[in-house]
Parts: sequence; structure tokens; C-alpha cells
Amino acid sequence: MDVLWMIPLLLLMIIPLLMCTSSTFVFYFKKFFYVAWMMVLALIAIPLCILKSGGRDIENMRIIRFMVRHVKYLLGLRFEVSGWEHLQTEGPYVVISNHQSSLDVLGLMEILPDRCTTIAKKELVYAGTVGLICWLGGIVFINRKKTSDAKSVMADAAKTMLDDQIRLWVFPEGTRNQNGDLLPFKKGAFHLAVQAQVPIIPVVFSSYSNFYLRKEKQFKSGVIRLKILPKIETKGMTSDDVSSLSDKSFDLMRAAFLDISDSITRSNGPVRH
Repeated sequence: MDVLWMIPLLLLMIIPLLMCTSSTFVFYFKKFFYVAWMMVLALIAIPLCILKSGGRDIENMRIIRFMVRHVKYLLGLRFEVSGWEHLQTEGPYVVISNHQSSLDVLGLMEILPDRCTTIAKKELVYAGTVGLICWLGGIVFINRKKTSDAKSVMADAAKTMLDDQIRLWVFPEGTRNQNGDLLPFKKGAFHLAVQAQVPIIPVVFSSYSNFYLRKEKQFKSGVIRLKILPKIETKGMTSDDVSSLSDKSFDLMRAAFLDISDSITRSNGPVRH
């Protein structure tokens, strides 16, 4: 029994030492802490959402946003946001942003407008307490492996946007990407905006490579620059305009991504890819 009592004491001594001496340990510790803490926060938020809204409701995103906003400080991250005025748009719209890692959730919650939820892969609904809180927050789940299902969900989402006056956040790259550039955009978000005849508001996260390098197992403190671009109107557009709308959005976001990422490079030294 005396040995068992020694284990917590040893951990209290060893963990700070490893945090100071091993970047690999810091990487895995922060990753584990981030996932575990988000699950704990979800567990706390679940009964609050049920008490407030009685079940699945987009208004629960207010509670989720409030619960998550402090997590950036625990990971040593800071957001610098520009273009806030572009989110001051009435009515429904589609937000599109680049997608680098699960840390994007922190940036999303940093600026998430009222009555806004996201579109996410169907597998997320099975992620324990996080999956349940996502469902309660009205997140729209799509099966990326079945194109017909995804199109059907997008058509339903367009109708819901107009009927319930909500906003939807979409990651048009379709998957996480840390190659120092943007992946080609999938068309779903643009079909959605054109079907609903609502504006698109592009949001760009700067490269995480000044603090987060997955292959090198590094996760340091750092700054994320988040730029909200002017809205792109879709009124009068048809499905024939989707490709040009996607290309225009990609070009604008890629230019902004390179610009704000380079600005961090100039401030903090070279960005590694």
C-alpha cells in the first residue's frame, strides 16, 4: 500500500520534469489533455443543454461556445482576429474555413456567430460525450463516403437554413490538411449556399506550423491569426455558377492564408513545413 501512495507523488515530480525537457512528451501530453478535457466539458454541458433546450437545438451552441473558450489558455494558444465586421451580417449564411486539425474547434468557438452550427463527418457522433454534445448542438452530420447521402443532407440543410434562419460552418477542404497550403475545395458548401441563395463568409486560420508540428511531435505555445473576409453574395446564382464560386473563394482564402501565415513567420522566425 505504501508503494501505491508513492505513485501520485512520483508523477507530480516526473511530469513537470518531462514537460521541461522533452518536446515529444509535451506533444502527447497536450494532445491527451485536449481530448480528455473536451470530453469532460461535454459531460458537463450535456445536462445544461438538456435543461435549457430540452434536447437537440442550435441554441445549445451558445453553451458549448461558452464552455470551450477557455481551453486555448490551457494549451498556451492565443487568437488574433481581424475582420469581425464581416460577421455582422443579418440572416442565414454559410461560413467556410480551412481545416488543419482538431484545434480548429477552438478558433471556431472563438468567433462562432449566434444561431450557427457546423457540418461534420458522421463518425463524430460516435465520439462519446463529444459526439452527444455535437448532436445536442444541432451539428449536421454527413456520410462522406456516400455522395448521394451528402447531397441529400445538403439539400435538407439549405431548406433548414431558410426555415429556421440559421448559419452553417463548413470546411470545404473536406479533411484535415497541414501541408502549408490549401487543398482543392469540394463543392458541397457552394451548392448549399447557392441552393439557399445566402452569402458565403470565408474565414482563414493561419498556419499552425509555428507551434504545432505533428510529424516532428512538437506542440508549443503560439499565436493563431484568424481573418474573416468580406461576404460573397450568391443571389441569382445557379448550379452552373458553383465551380466559379468555389474557385473564387479558394483564391481569396489561399491568398489570405499565405499572407497571415507569412506575417507570423516574419514575427517569430521561419515557419517549418
